[in-house]
Amino acid sequence: GQVLELLRAVQRGSEDRKGSLSRLRRALQNEETQQKFVRLDGSIRTLTGLFTSSLADMQLEAARCLHELSHSSDPTTAEACLPVTSYLLTYLSGHSVEFTELCLYTLGNLVVESEAVRKQLLPQGIIPVLASCIQSPHEAVLEGVGYVLSQLLQAKESPMEIIPQVLDSVLPQHMLRLVCSGLKAGLGAAVEFAWCLHYIICRHKSNTVLLALGAVPALTLLLLDLASEIPQDAPEGLELLVCPVLRCLSNLLAETGCQVRDERLLIALFLLLQCFLQQHPFLVQECLWLLNNLTADDPFLCSALLSLDLLPALVQLLPCSQMASVLVLTVLCNIAEKGPLQCQQLLQQPILPLLLPILALPDPEALGQCLELLHLLFLHCPQAAADFTRQGGHQALEQHQSTPELQERAQALLDMVRQPLGA
Repeated sequence: GQVLELLRAVQRGSEDRKGSLSRLRRALQNEETQQKFVRLDGSIRTLTGLFTSSLADMQLEAARCLHELSHSSDPTTAEACLPVTSYLLTYLSGHSVEFTELCLYTLGNLVVESEAVRKQLLPQGIIPVLASCIQSPHEAVLEGVGYVLSQLLQAKESPMEIIPQVLDSVLPQHMLRLVCSGLKAGLGAAVEFAWCLHYIICRHKSNTVLLALGAVPALTLLLLDLASEIPQDAPEGLELLVCPVLRCLSNLLAETGCQVRDERLLIALFLLLQCFLQQHPFLVQECLWLLNNLTADDPFLCSALLSLDLLPALVQLLPCSQMASVLVLTVLCNIAEKGPLQCQQLLQQPILPLLLPILALPDPEALGQCLELLHLLFLHCPQAAADFTRQGGHQALEQHQSTPELQERAQALLDMVRQPLGA
């Protein structure tokens, strides 16, 4: 009854029409009321009429009502708003910042809930409209654009239907620019667009557009900047930007075989690791994942990691978490693969005693990497096998002779350990 009365009051255009609209907006904060309202005959038509009226204060209040409706997690509510989408798009190009921002967040919310809405918005030109909004000077508008885009890019049909359109527009160059000026221009928008880039990179097979725009050097430079900010005056929420930036760079390197020949990036990564270890441990594995992709096929960075004396800091991360220990061991394998010289440098940091406790862990992934590292060390430095035996490594390996997936590798290492030196 109450919803119907509010709708009637709004439709009648009584003296206090704006007051009725405000009361309607408050009522629409309730999910059940939203569903009742949408079922009422002419309800959306009335809101659309006010939303497109020439009275600015009415328009804003109607926009707030639509925004409340867009919060509904019921797809039928989102679909009831289909007639409004073209107006929402039209209004993105004018009016006040507050009005534009309301329209953006309403669109973003509708996009999440309904494929029908997404299907309608694409031919209506949402991508070109967002491409013009991303050039706005207002931080609030930019953040709203980032929100809508990140919702679109996560949709299931995004790889086929949305990402190609985004890549064909001016959006990528502006996204990259805004991410890389995150510390100066505003963290909120930078975080949204960094996730947008991440969704594109991990869901799109070829990232030639982003590579041509210089994404790899730009993101590398950004990480150097972020790391240099850290001890003094890191802004609140910096970790929210660092996470997607690390992922973007990691995935670009993994997929494209690009290389970053910049040892400053290694130092930056260890500064980030140090800074986030306590408060945001989830970032440790993101940093290590990038470190792994940087050192995988790059003798230059493997040598740099050793010559910059970063090995002690790397080895300290072994007990951090299951994932961290696997990634640290993988990076150590990347280094050991490069040959006898690198293996000798690893053995100068007493690395063998640190591997013994890992051999006692129940984690097959860490064990596998540990056995791989021992294999490389024994292969390139036979002396290491003898040292390992002296430290009780023999018994540690024998435990794994009965583990089906590890027994062959454990046996091969035992054979290496048993060979007399110089054989």
